[in-house]
Amino acid sequence: MNDEAGVRVNKSYRSLVASAGGYDNMEFIERDVRNYVGQQRRALGKQGDAKALLTHFSQMSELNKYFYFDIDIDEDSRIRHVFWADARTRAACKYFGDVISFDTTYLTNKYDMPFAPFVGVNHHGQSILLGCGLLSSEDTSSFVWLFQSWLRCMSNKPPEGIVTDQCKAMQNAIECVFPNARHRWCLWHIMKKIPEKLQRFGQYKDIKHMMNNVVYESSTVVEFESEWDNFITKYDLTNHDWLRNLYDERHRWVPCFLKQHFWLECPLHKGVKA
Repeated sequence: MNDEAGVRVNKSYRSLVASAGGYDNMEFIERDVRNYVGQQRRALGKQGDAKALLTHFSQMSELNKYFYFDIDIDEDSRIRHVFWADARTRAACKYFGDVISFDTTYLTNKYDMPFAPFVGVNHHGQSILLGCGLLSSEDTSSFVWLFQSWLRCMSNKPPEGIVTDQCKAMQNAIECVFPNARHRWCLWHIMKKIPEKLQRFGQYKDIKHMMNNVVYESSTVVEFESEWDNFITKYDLTNHDWLRNLYDERHRWVPCFLKQHFWLECPLHKGVKA
């Protein structure tokens, strides 16, 4: 109520502290309040939008019995998460659902709910939609709900492989819902972070060039291990957290670690194997 009235979260929290008789009596911190308010802002339930969405999905189901939708409602009867897939999408998944790409970075709606598409690649090398979702938050439980909805929709046939960014919540949900699926990180997402992570170094251009060579040109695991060690040593990058974390998870993204499995050429990722 305070948020809708324009009261800042820190002021609301201080008033709660005063009402409780001090910080020692609080069972949550200001960050918890911010997270809660943010989630409630994103819940779909204002201006008749939720009713309109339900009406639209119901009409689609009447027009085609194979249209599928699933909606998660919170305790205040507001829409929290949504998943839907039409008949063509469900049919396509039978043929092209072996490997899917899942990404929540495309866009958001007016409630700041991330759009979460499941994408595959057909026999023409074209990207095809294999289901869509809207999420009020990007935590493990939200992804678990969405992945379970997708799995029910697709006759409980999990993918053999799934490609995502480096989101830990996604990884946790995949291990829970698709425990036997191969999970890899999108190489394009990783390599486009190089300027952000390494541009502060004086030899940035040389570092970028060598890292690209090590990642893309290493044909075997042994070769990669050797060249990566040379790369780290040459530019004194041993203590660089981002590179160290990447190396620890190298089996999830370096091409030579993944070539023994079936993946796809994904046009969404500019020709990078996904």
